[in-house]
Amino acid sequence: MRLVMPGCVVDIRKMPFVRLLLIIIAMGIYLTMGASVFQALERPVERETEKRVAKIKNDFLIEHPCVTADDLEVLLDEVVRASNRGVSASRNVSGGPNWSFGQSLFFSSTVVTTIGYGHVTPLSKPGKLFCIVYALLGIPLTLVLLSALVERLLLPATALLRSLNSALGHLYRPFTIRLVHLMIIVMILVVFFLMVPAAIFDSLEPEWDYLDSFYYCFISLTTIGLGDYIPGDYPDQPYRPLYKVAATFYLIIGLTFLMLTLTVFYDIPQLNLSTVFSSMKLDEDPEKMRLSGSGVMGPGYGIGGLVMRDDYNHHDQRRSVVHIRPHLDDSPSPEDTTPVHARDIRVH
Repeated sequence: MRLVMPGCVVDIRKMPFVRLLLIIIAMGIYLTMGASVFQALERPVERETEKRVAKIKNDFLIEHPCVTADDLEVLLDEVVRASNRGVSASRNVSGGPNWSFGQSLFFSSTVVTTIGYGHVTPLSKPGKLFCIVYALLGIPLTLVLLSALVERLLLPATALLRSLNSALGHLYRPFTIRLVHLMIIVMILVVFFLMVPAAIFDSLEPEWDYLDSFYYCFISLTTIGLGDYIPGDYPDQPYRPLYKVAATFYLIIGLTFLMLTLTVFYDIPQLNLSTVFSSMKLDEDPEKMRLSGSGVMGPGYGIGGLVMRDDYNHHDQRRSVVHIRPHLDDSPSPEDTTPVHARDIRVH
């Protein structure tokens, strides 16, 4: 990224302090904007809720003069404390124990995927210690599993991009074809991992509407995990353990496809904002080249573009590599009369 000033051009990638300062300022502005919007939207609702609760407490004290305000506060504090730890004090709640196998499996998945809803937490000291150790081992294991699943999903993603390039390479620039490919992946994510699951949750959860369900799916798959909506916690929820197990598989599969989408997104240099503030070009960073799979057998989204590697002979390690090169400038040279698809797909 360059700043154009009268009489000179400044490349901020060569000024690490300026880069860092710009990122900090941008993040500060974004957080301030978010805080202002949330305050404007949520504070009036919070005031209304406070008034309603105060009126209910006052009416209760009037109807039951034998109960003092202090005794009521003590009772409410205990109820809130228990609720915050996943234990309901309501006699109408009969959805089963919080630590059934299904619920425990669901909790374990929220720990290792770092979603962490917080609606149910370990109550005992041994449980808290085990949770720490379990997360230390489980989070890296989960990352390995998700990476392996994404690597498998890159096979059909590669085939799709090659098909698009073969069909549209003579009509559109490589960047345009990559955008079409990305939009297809995003649409699959939105439809099959957000919209369809939201409709299912909407039909299964009595107190959720479609917006609540879509909100839950998005908050969960992005690992924000606020914990305000939890599937299967409604009283008398039928097949609750099975429901929790199904929700666990949904989270793992959804996170995998989200990682695939991000992989495809970040492989398009024009959309990768990290290159704007990077002092080293992507193809000059040996660590990123190594992590991208360059020079390693197997499929991968390399720094140099989408790469498919097929082993024809394990002993002599001959490979067929199809590169779809990213372009910082997709405009062809006037002297280059080679068709677009011939310039951008090469088989070695």
